[in-house]
Amino acid sequence: MRRMTPLRRRMIDDMTLRNFSLKTIQAYVRCVARFAYYFHRSPEHLGPEQIRAYLLYLLQERRVSLSYYNLTRCALRFFYRVTLGRDDVPGSIAPAKQPRTLPVVLSPDELVRFFAAVANLKHRAILMTAYAAGLRVSEVTHLRVSDIDSQRMVIHVRRGKGQKDRYAMLSPRLLEILRAYWKAARPADFLFPGAVPEQPITTGSVRRVCYRARRAAGLAKHVTVHTLRHSFATHLLEAGTDLRTIQVLLGHRSFSTTARYVHVATASLPSTRSPLDRLELTPRGAHRS
Repeated sequence: MRRMTPLRRRMIDDMTLRNFSLKTIQAYVRCVARFAYYFHRSPEHLGPEQIRAYLLYLLQERRVSLSYYNLTRCALRFFYRVTLGRDDVPGSIAPAKQPRTLPVVLSPDELVRFFAAVANLKHRAILMTAYAAGLRVSEVTHLRVSDIDSQRMVIHVRRGKGQKDRYAMLSPRLLEILRAYWKAARPADFLFPGAVPEQPITTGSVRRVCYRARRAAGLAKHVTVHTLRHSFATHLLEAGTDLRTIQVLLGHRSFSTTARYVHVATASLPSTRSPLDRLELTPRGAHRS
């Protein structure tokens, strides 16, 4: 087993003190380690020119996604600014602007087909929970039995994105499904345990379940577990729920993140008239007498 260097230990401690999630800590450490490996030198001996060259390498040769580029950028900025206390590096790391694409959303009919394609009760309960409460996949997998509050009809989401707790809605229909699942499986701690009962089901397992359900349902759209969250928000908006409420339910820090669902909702389109329809146009070739 490779010994952890003092520099890596210090970076981990710096992130731990700032209450970074374990997932973020691991991702940042990997990014800095790959940067150092590329130059075969300790990162404390590298500077702005090497960072610039490495980021160009990621974009031009590796052709990584913009999200991975920005993850690496954030990791290097944290390492140099916080762990090494250097002020010469952060300003030289340019962010990459990501295109604003609209999320994929399933129609109610497509959701019925999707859920009907999941025969396993536990798997169906997981995916329905993701949709009914608008949860992220990691939030679903880490739910505990005690997080389901049937008295107040809410779900306690613990340490969601940004390490923040929040309450999500508990649908009466979802409660029926969860009760049926609990009677059959009798989970003791985690609501959806994995192969090891003391551990939650992995996010990878849930993603594979979702992939198989999409194929079995014959859906042409690219469906992920996050698609269910997008569908939840869009369907609430189309039903008349205000954006502020949706923001709270989703746990979005920025209102602009929630506002993008305005561009996806289509329920009001058929009843909205185009201004062209209000023009009194004379058909081509016809003449007024």
